Amino acid sequence: QVQLVESGGGLVQAGGSLRLSCAASGRTFSSNALAWFRQAPGKEREFVAGIRWNGGGTFYSDSVKGRFTISRDNAKNTVYLQMNSLKPEDTAVYYCAARPWYSSTKRDEYVYWGQGTQVTVSS
Repeated sequence: QVQLVESGGGLVQAGGSLRLSCAASGRTFSSNALAWFRQAPGKEREFVAGIRWNGGGTFYSDSVKGRFTISRDNAKNTVYLQMNSLKPEDTAVYYCAARPWYSSTKRDEYVYWGQGTQVTVSS
């Protein structure tokens, strides 16, 4: 069992930066692949970034590649999303998600979810 709590969201101007954190509880954190998804009003929840259970690989959606960076600290049971060069279209609720071992970009394959944190980017 893994419980996830996101933090770090807020209001930022276009071009600015934010760093999201997701703190996890549970002894199996280090054996879980982790990801960030986001959901804008009226839209489906979409994949943003993922990281393998051992931190050995990261992958991103085309819309954030080169601007966002996902990382994890297994010693702190925390996963991060550094967001730079933010755009108004990045406005959404951002969710942290986890699944045992294998990474995925598919929302339905993730087992554990946080409650979400709002990110608003003003133009």
